[in-house]
Amino acid sequence: MQRRMNKPIATIRKALLAVGVTAWALSAAAQTASLPVLGGEPEPVPVEEVLVTGQQPGPGLWKVTRPDDASGHVLWILGTHGPLPRKLEWRSRELEEALAGSQQVIGPVAMNAKVGPLGGITLLPSLIGIRDSPDGLGLEDVVPADLYARWLPLKERYIGRDSDVEGWRPIFAAQKLYESALRKSGLERSGVIWPAVEKLARRSKVPVTEPEVGIRFDEPRAAIKDFKRTPLEDLDCFAKTIERLESDLDLMRERANAWAMGDVKRLRQLTYVDNASACITAVLDSRFMQERGAAEWPELRAVAWLAAVEKAFAANASTVAVLSIDQILKPDGYVARLRAKGYLVEDP
Repeated sequence: MQRRMNKPIATIRKALLAVGVTAWALSAAAQTASLPVLGGEPEPVPVEEVLVTGQQPGPGLWKVTRPDDASGHVLWILGTHGPLPRKLEWRSRELEEALAGSQQVIGPVAMNAKVGPLGGITLLPSLIGIRDSPDGLGLEDVVPADLYARWLPLKERYIGRDSDVEGWRPIFAAQKLYESALRKSGLERSGVIWPAVEKLARRSKVPVTEPEVGIRFDEPRAAIKDFKRTPLEDLDCFAKTIERLESDLDLMRERANAWAMGDVKRLRQLTYVDNASACITAVLDSRFMQERGAAEWPELRAVAWLAAVEKAFAANASTVAVLSIDQILKPDGYVARLRAKGYLVEDP
């Protein structure tokens, strides 16, 4: 997928994606920030879990084959995770070896906002205030008093005296708080693993394919205006984000460490506060998103990734794919769907 574009168009696409898929960003990809509990009880979490630093291997690769494939084709899956320690130096020699013998890399699914014929810099003024509450009320007016009282110390600790955020919709305020808390806790939400994989693929001269789901806004100016007026049921997203930051930062560090050291067993055990699902629901269930087919987006993402890997599996002796580790581990994830199609999946 070609990513080069002029700056105004890139800005518009990013903004429209913020309108349409804010929840995907909040979840770190509903894709990377959370893991399901698949058995076992988590051990007590030490206070102020220390983040690992230096070179770490991450988890091994999942091996996918087909018993009925006489040619012996193989798909290697790297499970990504976020957030991760900011000072982590990730290096997987197993991945490097797999890339050296592979003919293609399949990346995560990209959500691409297509702005239609009215693109470019003329749309930029309409983006002003896109995060603001549509009725002009502040957080203190729309958030229950007890929840707002929990917000204030977290805001003071992680955001500081920024008063603008008080006029934002709860979902955008939650996003800013979450990202600020991760930075101040030594964690990086995303942008660590996939860029490194792309770099290794280029070095090995292996073609990279990023499956894409297009979101078309034929009248982007009207879409932005409509979004500004649309209420969102986002208090649950706000509440669960507060809860996660109150209770889950040490668990985030422990999950990050478990991924860095390749401890898949520990990743399976760790529970979490699921703010991601609440934030996704707040956006995808809104009238604005339902009118634009958002109910179909999760399935479109799954279909795009599965189609890409199955095509690559059939064509190549060896393929490397990158996928969030939750979609590997959870019982209804993408890898479970590969198993249902007759593929054999071997854990690292």
